[in-house]
Amino acid sequence: MRHRKGVLLGSVSLLVAAVLFVVPFVFILLTALKDRQEANLLRFSWPTHIALLDNLREVVQARDYMLVIAYINSTVLTFCSVALLVVLSAMVAFVMQRRPGRWTRVADLLVMAGLIIPPAVVPTVWVLQGLGLFRTMSGLILVEVAFGMAFCILLFKAFIATIPRELDEAAAIDGAGPLRLFFRVIFPVLRSVVVTVIVLESVFVFNDFQNPLYFLPGDDNATVQLTLFNFQSQFTSAYNLLFMDILLVTIPPLILFLFFNRQIVAGMTSGSVKG
Repeated sequence: MRHRKGVLLGSVSLLVAAVLFVVPFVFILLTALKDRQEANLLRFSWPTHIALLDNLREVVQARDYMLVIAYINSTVLTFCSVALLVVLSAMVAFVMQRRPGRWTRVADLLVMAGLIIPPAVVPTVWVLQGLGLFRTMSGLILVEVAFGMAFCILLFKAFIATIPRELDEAAAIDGAGPLRLFFRVIFPVLRSVVVTVIVLESVFVFNDFQNPLYFLPGDDNATVQLTLFNFQSQFTSAYNLLFMDILLVTIPPLILFLFFNRQIVAGMTSGSVKG
């Protein structure tokens, strides 16, 4: 009886997931295949005339190949932000987990505040202007790192709690300093949670719309999400090109997520039970 209920619950969950995720993706794909006149009807139907190559060409060539520039900007932003997030978050989590004390409690409160308190745009712009980093890629990278670090620290800290302290003691006896202990002993053990952080934060940063809009304005600085403005305005919309752009923006994170789905689950649950 319990087995039947489990099978029924799993079937219902798969059906709900298909409705919520597969159906919208199919609608995007079908609309991207249509010409402008048919796409503007916004109907869930097979296109009478497939205009895939024409739509793809127009999207890529729009506004002097703005999508190509946006892909380069998004790739640089994602790579640098995620690399800094992985290294800095792992180091902070290691210190917080292995060096408990008065300041560790303060750091825990700051990490929780980073998860709870929403980011403020105007003070962030003021700080970036004071540092001379407003409207620069470096400034946006620091913003992405700051906004994502709290979540990453919690993941790393939970995983590090499962690593025996005997590894630290053995490395210290062999003469390893703090940096060598971390990068040669601890960091290689964090492989599963590192993959989780890389995939989750890569998808988040690559798909980020708000931060590039506020902190990195300008056509030359556009990221992939901002290219959606090219095909929709207050008075006119080219839905065939808009959905083709959405499809091109969605495919890379989707492929990344599908390939590393198991590693994400393993990294999220690895610190749930302390060994």
